[in-house]
Amino acid sequence: MTRRGLLAPAAAVLAAACSPLGALNALGPRDSGVRRLATGVAYGDDPRQRMDILAPTRTPDRPWPVLVFFYGGGWDSGERGQYRWAAHALAARGFVVAMPDYRIVPTVRFPAFIEDAAAATARAGQLAGEYGGDPHRLGVVGHSAGAHLAMMIALDRRYMAAAGAPALIRAAAGLAGPYDFLPLDVASSINAFGRAPDPTLTQPVTFVRPDAPPLWLGHGTDDQVVHAEDTTILCQRMTAAGGRCEAKLYPGLDHADLIATFSPLFRKKAPVLQDVTAFLQRELA
Repeated sequence: MTRRGLLAPAAAVLAAACSPLGALNALGPRDSGVRRLATGVAYGDDPRQRMDILAPTRTPDRPWPVLVFFYGGGWDSGERGQYRWAAHALAARGFVVAMPDYRIVPTVRFPAFIEDAAAATARAGQLAGEYGGDPHRLGVVGHSAGAHLAMMIALDRRYMAAAGAPALIRAAAGLAGPYDFLPLDVASSINAFGRAPDPTLTQPVTFVRPDAPPLWLGHGTDDQVVHAEDTTILCQRMTAAGGRCEAKLYPGLDHADLIATFSPLFRKKAPVLQDVTAFLQRELA
């Protein structure tokens, strides 16, 4: 069995893992001190090219740093309404947070969802000042497939350049992300990337570079959907290329646990939210 062998049932496992995450939005508590400033802000013509914007309620000494948060879902599921609790957690720690939907499989294939991530990020930068944010201090963060999107637009220069904002991203954080998953041997990755003429261009590890934004990567050691070695490999490659990267493995956490710790219900399981926001606050200071 290859290191990707355990990913054979990835689509089914991911669906099972992420459904409880969506339930947190309806049933779980949210961080206070946050307001939703805008809903359904367009960054393109497609109905899924929309985003919500949240910010702290308190008045800052200067404009807030800005985060664009990408949820997961195997590139073929998910919607922003299921993850407002996660955006609340980030905003409560001193960020203007944009949370976009993006087009998904089977309506689109690679690279459309990455292009959407770049377009949403560029639009968030354009609008940041209207919502109390500082576009010169913008980072991206994602979970699972969302972490893949965040790393692709942070590392592969072409996407943000095409969106008209080549130097906008100043830091990037990934939670339980797939960064080195060739060969494409499971349904979710085949459906999303199988038509790519050069599969290496679908992989974040291909684009490590010394002048990339600094990276923070977190992973649970019990993750059976995306193995923790994806985080280890990307961080090692980034460091070897002369770039900056921090990686942290969380013992006993699985794929859903990692992002679930953003919820007040599960925050005591591991300091994931504290660690990632400390990195982003430092790098976007």
